[in-house]
Order: sequence, then structure tokens, then C-alpha cells
Amino acid sequence: MSAIKPLEAVARDRVGKGAARAVRRQGNVPAVIYGGGKDPQAIAIDLIRTRTLIYAGGFKTTVFEIDAGGKKTRAIPRDFQLDPVSGVPLHVDFLRIVAGQTVTVEVPVHFEHEDAAPGIKKMGGTLNISKHTLELEVAPDQIPDAIVVDLTGREIGDAIHVSDIKIPAGTYTGEPTDSIANIVPPTVLGAEVEAEEAAIAEAQSTEAAEEKAEEEAETSDKGDEKKSDDKE
Repeated sequence: MSAIKPLEAVARDRVGKGAARAVRRQGNVPAVIYGGGKDPQAIAIDLIRTRTLIYAGGFKTTVFEIDAGGKKTRAIPRDFQLDPVSGVPLHVDFLRIVAGQTVTVEVPVHFEHEDAAPGIKKMGGTLNISKHTLELEVAPDQIPDAIVVDLTGREIGDAIHVSDIKIPAGTYTGEPTDSIANIVPPTVLGAEVEAEEAAIAEAQSTEAAEEKAEEEAETSDKGDEKKSDDKE
């Protein structure tokens, strides 16, 4: 289970776009803690710390103990915004943790023991993953770091469904029959890749031919203009 992480913050008195811009100019990220039957609390958190946490992975499945001026609040990130160009964090929304409540989170799926899967190791099959995360409804202090799928003994043609694996805690929000992955013959994905590469090559060839035709037409037009000028 993910450990609770401390997070230093500063309480904010002002909110709004102007106040948020001022916070960012100071090297911080504006954030809000909401939920739990209490009024929203506006805070600011360090930009470098926030960026590190987000890009390290698992940010939205981690419970933080946020210390804003000595007032500590346990909360989990619900959403965050990044600058579309620079990727710098612009805003974070936190949800207060209340005793007895559950939260809905996306937990990553990890696959292990590929070497022990005959369909992959011996037959050259490929693991085709359809779900990289599973959405769970779980108590905040029971959020798994990951859901592990053991591939030992898996053969080509085997399909792995949610019902085939053990979920450490919480309840999966989808159906037990939902597919997580399957092992396909090496020629299946190979044929798809070859078809895609052929389509790309054909498109590039067509585009090149069109460009060449346009260039020849422009050259021809210029030649006709020059002949006309010479006659004059």
C-alpha cells in the first residue's frame, strides 16, 4: 500500500486568476482542498516538489498529509492541470480524506514473469495489453501501489480477465469479464505492423508524387511565361 506522504503548503487568502498568477510568479502552484463536508481551502505548494511528485508516477493514488501553517489535512489528488507547452503544473485539486469513505482511483497494472510464459518465451508470442490501469473503489489507506498479473504458464491464445487476478484491496468498478491482456502469435502483431508501415509508405509516396507534379507544373508555367516575355 502507498505510504502517506507529507506535503508542505501555504494557506492562501485570495483566489481567482489574478491571485493564481501571483502564486505562480512566486514559484508555487495554486491548489485547493475540498470535500469532507467542509469549505474549500485554497493553498499554494512548491512548484519543484509538485512537478517531481507528478512526474514520478502514482500521484493520483497517493494520500498526502498537507501541512498548511500547522493545520494538517489528509487528502488525495483528484486532478491537476499542466501547461500544454512546457508541462509545468498549473493547478492541483485535492479531496479531503474522511474516515469510512472510499475513493475511486486508477491503479496501474504490472505484468511479471514473462520468462515463465511458454507462449512468450518459447513460441515468440507477444503480450497484447488492453488495460494498463484498473479503476478501483477503495479506502484511501488501502490503495495498492499496483495490481500484479503473473504470466507464469501462459500460452499463446490465453486471455487474462479481471476475474483471473487477485485485486489486493477495494472493488473493481467494471465487469469481471473485462479483458486485461492476451498473448497473441508473433505473426498477428507483425502483420498489423507491416500493413501499417505499407499504408504509411504508400501515403508518403503519393504525397511525394503530388509535390513533384506541383513542382513540374510550376516550372512549366514559369517556362511558358518566359517564352511569352521573350516574344514581347
